Amino acid sequence: MNVQEVLKTKDVSVRVMELDLGTFTEWHYHSEVTDYFVCLSGLVKVETKNPDKVTVLSPGQRIGIVHNQPHRVVNAYDKKSEYLLIQGVGKYDFNMVS
Repeated sequence: MNVQEVLKTKDVSVRVMELDLGTFTEWHYHSEVTDYFVCLSGLVKVETKNPDKVTVLSPGQRIGIVHNQPHRVVNAYDKKSEYLLIQGVGKYDFNMVS
C-alpha cells in the first residue's frame, strides 16, 4: 500500500491511499476519529461490522465511518485503486478487530 500524506495536525490527518490489486486494510476501529473515504480511482469497498454493511465506492463517491465502528477497506477493482482518507477530529489510534 502506497501512502501520500497531504496534511497532518494533532487532530486531523489527510492522506491519499493506494491499494494494489487484491490488497486491503486489516479490520480495525478508531476510538475518537471518524474516517471519511473519497474514491479517487478504481473501486474501493468499505466494509463494516455491527452492523454488517458493504459499500462500493466509484470515483467521486464518499462515505464516513464514525469512531468505534469496526471497518476495513478493500480494493474491489482489477487494477490499483486510490482513495482520499480524511480522519478527524481527535486523537488517532488504530485498534485491531479479530
